[in-house]
Amino acid sequence: MKRSLHSPIKTKHILMKFILISSSFCAISLCVSVLLLATPKIVDVGSSSQYVYDPTTVDHLVFGIASSGTSWNKRKEYSRIWWNFYPTKTMKGCVFVDTLPNEENVSNDGSLPPLCVSEDTSQFLYTYKHGGLRSAIRVARVVKETVALNHSGVRWYVFGDDDTIFFPQNLVKTLSKYDHRLWYYVGSYSEIYEGTQVFGFGMAFGGGGFAISSSLAQVLAKVLDSCIQRYPHLYGSDARVYSCITELGVGLTHEPGFHQVDLRGNIFGLLAAHPLTPLLSLHHPDHTDPIFPKMTTEKSLKHLFEAVNVDSERVLQQTVCYERRLSWTISVSWGYAVQVFQNNMVLPEVLRVGKTFKQWKEGNVLLGIYTFNTRELHPDPCERPTIFYLDKVSSGKDGIISSYKKHSQNCTYKAPMQKLKMMKVVTNKLHVDNKQTPRRHCCDVLPFETGDLMEIAIRECKYEELIYMH
Repeated sequence: MKRSLHSPIKTKHILMKFILISSSFCAISLCVSVLLLATPKIVDVGSSSQYVYDPTTVDHLVFGIASSGTSWNKRKEYSRIWWNFYPTKTMKGCVFVDTLPNEENVSNDGSLPPLCVSEDTSQFLYTYKHGGLRSAIRVARVVKETVALNHSGVRWYVFGDDDTIFFPQNLVKTLSKYDHRLWYYVGSYSEIYEGTQVFGFGMAFGGGGFAISSSLAQVLAKVLDSCIQRYPHLYGSDARVYSCITELGVGLTHEPGFHQVDLRGNIFGLLAAHPLTPLLSLHHPDHTDPIFPKMTTEKSLKHLFEAVNVDSERVLQQTVCYERRLSWTISVSWGYAVQVFQNNMVLPEVLRVGKTFKQWKEGNVLLGIYTFNTRELHPDPCERPTIFYLDKVSSGKDGIISSYKKHSQNCTYKAPMQKLKMMKVVTNKLHVDNKQTPRRHCCDVLPFETGDLMEIAIRECKYEELIYMH
């Protein structure tokens, strides 16, 4: 007997197929939805810019600072300046010493990084022929021991010396450009051409500080000890770290905001012509003059941080404008100083680094050659630009206002400059766009009645606006 096409058995069979197919489709859809919702980034990591992640913050950074039981007592105040930059945050990291300082110097109220005693390195050879210190091995292993602190949620490890002054907010901003899941070694070389040539343009100098992405640091920590056994002949710790990263096939990502400061004396020229990038570090404060006159080194750095606390990303960013009536060229290094050249200068010349400093070592011609463009100073100090140093900075509803006081010199100026005592600079907070090539800001000299105060307004340049003398 033939069954009807609509018999209960046939209908049941079709219904079961429909249910199974529907269930499978729903299951697949559910899995895809879960994966899409759970994945915080685009799967393709071929390009460091093609990812979506929670913004990098200081919580994602861990610092490894190299010191010793004797030098920490002398230099810890440098670390206190920047370590407590975020009063509501707990910074992560450690200062690595060979031995603990005297007991009365170990107490910590949170304004300093904790101390960690480095592991024994006596089994490693150190055969550098021209002296040097075998502590370079211990300092190189700070990379391995910092990773071993096993902090959670780390994206970047940042390394430096106990006399390295970091600018944490700018570090966060700069490192956010890169995907921490990929292998990155970020830093800069020395200001001295010869030193950079000897140690390599691909090596991040340790005193200036450098950063290693967490993914690379984890691998580097595993192979570091076996690697540095092959480099007993090297001088410094940074050369050892560089050599092992090179063996892993990774090159340096250059960020000029890290400053080794292999210079002596007055580094005003270097700071006043900072590259168009956030200030990340300063090194060697004991070997250079205080960056503000009539202050101690420590007090001058704290004074700079008064500006850093208001607008960290704009600090030392150089803006140039022209006072047409007087034919003055005015260079504003925000948060630090204003220079007034009493003549017209083309912009590329203003951006050169004035040679206010001395060589790191005397007697070698190459040591007077630097890794940046320099500008010779006029032999007569009174023919050089007049400098106005930061006095005060504040933020309010009218924007950010900073004032700069004239640095007195025994010079006879023409009437307008003779009267001028103070520069006032008005601007808004700078927000660097990591997706856009940095562009220098423009400035306007506000109506000036040849009195004791000149006002300048800094702003974004218009689309086709040029910065040039009129």
